[in-house]
Amino acid sequence: MAAMAAEQRELGRLSALAVYRRMAGAGRMERRRRGAPLPAGRKRAKARPRRGRAGGGGSESKAPPPAAPPSRVELPVEAPLEAPVEAPVEAPVDPRPEATAAGPDAKPRGGPKAMPGGPRPAGEDGGGVSGLLRRLARLEDSRQRAAELFRWLLAPVAPAEFLGRHWERAPLLLRRGDPGYYAGLFSTADFDAALQGGDVHFGTHLDVTSYAEGVRETHNPSGRALPAVVWDFYQNGCSLRLLCPQAFSPTVWHFLSILQEQFGSMAGANTYLTPPGTQGFAPHYDDIEAFVLQLEGKKHWRVYRPRTDAEVLPQFSSTNLTQAELGEPVLETVLEAGDLLYFPRGFIHQGDCLPDAHSLHITVSSYQRNSWGDFLEKLLPAALQMALEEDVEYRRGLPMDYLQYMGVANCDTVDARRTAFVEKVQSLIKKLVDYAPIDAAVDQRAKSFLHDCLPPVLTQSEKAQSVYGFPARWQDGGPCNVDILITKDTEVRLLRHGIVRLCNEEAGVMLYYTTENSRVYHKEEPKFLELDPEYTDSIEFLLSSYPNHVSVANLPCETLEEKISLATLLFEKGILTTKKPLAKI
Repeated sequence: MAAMAAEQRELGRLSALAVYRRMAGAGRMERRRRGAPLPAGRKRAKARPRRGRAGGGGSESKAPPPAAPPSRVELPVEAPLEAPVEAPVEAPVDPRPEATAAGPDAKPRGGPKAMPGGPRPAGEDGGGVSGLLRRLARLEDSRQRAAELFRWLLAPVAPAEFLGRHWERAPLLLRRGDPGYYAGLFSTADFDAALQGGDVHFGTHLDVTSYAEGVRETHNPSGRALPAVVWDFYQNGCSLRLLCPQAFSPTVWHFLSILQEQFGSMAGANTYLTPPGTQGFAPHYDDIEAFVLQLEGKKHWRVYRPRTDAEVLPQFSSTNLTQAELGEPVLETVLEAGDLLYFPRGFIHQGDCLPDAHSLHITVSSYQRNSWGDFLEKLLPAALQMALEEDVEYRRGLPMDYLQYMGVANCDTVDARRTAFVEKVQSLIKKLVDYAPIDAAVDQRAKSFLHDCLPPVLTQSEKAQSVYGFPARWQDGGPCNVDILITKDTEVRLLRHGIVRLCNEEAGVMLYYTTENSRVYHKEEPKFLELDPEYTDSIEFLLSSYPNHVSVANLPCETLEEKISLATLLFEKGILTTKKPLAKI
């Protein structure tokens, strides 16, 4: 008993990090996480369809070939501007001529055009991300909102220059000289507020990490991430990675929900808070396109080219790498608040804090498993299945003796039977193209994307014109304002262009949608409505009419009853909004 009491007194004097090391062992290592999805919920949508059934379901343009990694000088060079912008001179390890934006009002030629609503920080909207989102909300078309946000993210480099010279090819460094550029997106105060809310759990939402003397460790206790424990870890030199900031920050949620429509692929994020003079992660490469937005403080970064052709645009992230495996960096710099660093998947990177400042950055990511190869993984099995059903050549038996002359052991054998076998395989593969259901495979990719999507964030006017602002409530002993009175004259449109996808499946015509998704990745199952086939023309009509409103009477259904029924169903699911609120609050 005395020994146990002494041990408890000793533990009482230890930091959270020391306690973790004592209980879990200092040798506990983590093979790097690859963005493992959060636990999925089992909740299903229960729609009240008219001639439709709702529920939770089961489960581009040609990408340029990856260029050979440019030279040390070419790689960091940014897209040239028509008017040169003076760059700050920094450490000699970064030899690039850096372009900067001079400040909040800087509008270099060749950069983004002003959006409706005035220059970035001016007017009643204010500056930073909050003002930006308010200005974007005034744009009627969600595709235009996404394009303008992407333009702002890359300013002063034009999106076309970025896509042509850097996307999937080479890193890009933007040094803006504007510490308030990302103001309002996420801060250490927001990090603390998430912890104070009590819903952050170690491992699920938060990782506690360290990297010292070549050793990468994860120090996650079990259970809830209480502020006293988390900040004690930080105070003792541990980095903090918040894995799903959009679940805790409405601004990050709003930001990503717009950007995902630009990429046509899931837009995710992690935030990283690192103490001064420390490093939280070993060198590694990722399987995503990464945009590092420096929010507070500063951080020293080193970026290295892929070591082999197999690591160019990889499907999966690497394990932790050692310093000896890296070679010389092609870009080395210190990011300060307002700066941006982009690097493609496959580029090795590591970041460490300087002794005089902490660092908070958010990494916005996209294009995980979104390659031509990933698309073909869906297309080719479907093509083979169709070929087997429709072409007897695919069902004919293999030669009885093919095992005698085929296989690795016979690969150097000269045999006419081998030649004939290989030519037959090549012929069948070539014919497979004729059976490839390309559009159906694209729809299945889109279905997966819609499941990945964050739900849309509504403006005040959108809320008033949707089911989310409908004034149904309990009053005077009973419900009131319950009836949704859509008529032939009601003018409607889709809430966003990218929130629905029609898919022809074996079970019928399914309309997948995002309005009931969760802010937590895949917490909800895919949401869909099963529609009668005669409604597909109306869905296509709504898509082609967006962002304009159309009267319910103009929907291409056979009867007025069907038109009103479909519009009501889509309104109840938050998919349609009306030009004018259906009821006054």
